[in-house]
Amino acid sequence: MCLMICTAYAADDKKPDDGPANKLLDCRYHQVSKFSESETIGDTFPTDDLFRPLLGDPKQPQFFALWQSTQSRLERTTANIGTVGIGENFGFYTRRNGCNGWQISLLTGIFSQFDLDTSNAELINVDFNVGVPLTWRHENWSARLRFYHQSSHIGDEFLGAHPGFKSIGLQYEEVDMIVSYDFRTWLRMYGGGAVMVNRQPSTIDRFTGQWGFEARTPTPLGRSHLFGLLSNPILFTPLLTTDFKSVEAQDWHINTNLLMGIDISRAGYLKRFRILFNYYHGYSPYGQFFYLQKTESFGAGAYLMF
Repeated sequence: MCLMICTAYAADDKKPDDGPANKLLDCRYHQVSKFSESETIGDTFPTDDLFRPLLGDPKQPQFFALWQSTQSRLERTTANIGTVGIGENFGFYTRRNGCNGWQISLLTGIFSQFDLDTSNAELINVDFNVGVPLTWRHENWSARLRFYHQSSHIGDEFLGAHPGFKSIGLQYEEVDMIVSYDFRTWLRMYGGGAVMVNRQPSTIDRFTGQWGFEARTPTPLGRSHLFGLLSNPILFTPLLTTDFKSVEAQDWHINTNLLMGIDISRAGYLKRFRILFNYYHGYSPYGQFFYLQKTESFGAGAYLMF
């Protein structure tokens, strides 16, 4: 049986040409304090989550394709890098009163980087992530506690083109926790940290601090029915988000990832499509390059949420 609170409907701001006045309640994006059920309900395989994904985190499990013009700040060389992400949090069980409660899920993520300046777009690196997130929400407060494993692998083509590069076989298990607060519907602040509980090589320092914000217009700035072909409108919401990470292995250098663009969704549906422009400054967030290579990059990408 589908979870009642995940398919609950809330009244929308009705306009004469908006079609149906209802939309699907998604606890990640709605003002949840207004949607309180009379009893606590538990169910399996919820369709949403209680903690909004950190869109500005380069290692957030999600589906995206990103192009970046990347400059190595040490070597002063520039390359066109393509990054592809495949991943999601799959909810197993949740227990909630409205949108207040907790949920346990499975996370999987794959992050691959390609050198687009080579004829065959050689694979540089790929990271594999798998773990268990526990999420919680009470009105405007939410939190995520995760335990996950990452293993990183250098591409064979990259190693063949760089015979002097020595792979260290990076892999680790990490526990991280993020606490988030929503200021109404337009601003979200978050912060937390992480510690590696097991890592290879064992000489890598353990701790990471993370914080950031996400801002979006309180209501969509535009909506379209595609010339009357759609009953529920397509909504266009501008957004801006910045994620900061300070890593002990990098002498606490602050890495900055900024994204801005448009969030496209349809009233009554969970799926979202985003077109975002990106600026990154800091150590590479991927593979063993995360403590070897300082970069600065500009780019753009497409992000999907199912």
